[in-house]
Amino acid sequence: MALELRPNCEGCDKDLPPHSTEARICSFECTFCADCVETALLNVCPNCGGGFAPRPIRPATEWRPGLSVAKRPPSTARRRMSWSAQEAAAFSQRLKDIPPEDR
Repeated sequence: MALELRPNCEGCDKDLPPHSTEARICSFECTFCADCVETALLNVCPNCGGGFAPRPIRPATEWRPGLSVAKRPPSTARRRMSWSAQEAAAFSQRLKDIPPEDR
């Protein structure tokens, strides 16, 4: 199963195309931009409490049959987090000092 490759930051709604090196995801594929992860969320996913990692880049070239961004296109459904900025900030403050692997 391929990653969904969501098209935007769930925090600030910045466009995050499939080739973006700014996209960060948690293990549930919640998607945020690097700036939101580092400054607003403090590496705490506001949805699940996990940490973030850079989202992999899906190849544009079909190096193997059926495996490329053209053959497995990214999602076009934009998402927004279901928490207010204040709720997300309070949640992040509570968990930021616990390493993601210990949450």
